[in-house]
Amino acid sequence: MNTEDVENILTSKGIKPTPNRILVMKELMKSSHPVNLADLEIALNTIDKASIFRVLEFFAEKEIIHVIEDGSRSLKYELCHSGNHHTVNDQHVHFYCEKCGTVFCFDNITVPYVDIPESFRIKSVNFMLKGLCPKCDK
Repeated sequence: MNTEDVENILTSKGIKPTPNRILVMKELMKSSHPVNLADLEIALNTIDKASIFRVLEFFAEKEIIHVIEDGSRSLKYELCHSGNHHTVNDQHVHFYCEKCGTVFCFDNITVPYVDIPESFRIKSVNFMLKGLCPKCDK
């Protein structure tokens, strides 16, 4: 995806397309699985860690990415699949490989519905399975 396409996506979400936001967005769009801050820092060696983190926090606040807690003490970040805006369709199952540390998305497996009292409002759901991926289970 070229820079102009990324600028259009950000602008359509009411986000000013700054150089750092464009670079982080491009990197998230390239990734086939959730990435952590260290992954982005390596890929985006022209941007400092704090700036990348601020962009990620901003994107999460604007609900174009979601944050995944896999228990590894390293948050993972993933673009929302529903047209870059967080919806119930982004609440899918993730699998964390305890050997290689990769997080896989199982987009076709939805998180089970939980009936909670009406006075509560769910903002995010994290459903994480842990074990060994096929590559590490050999």
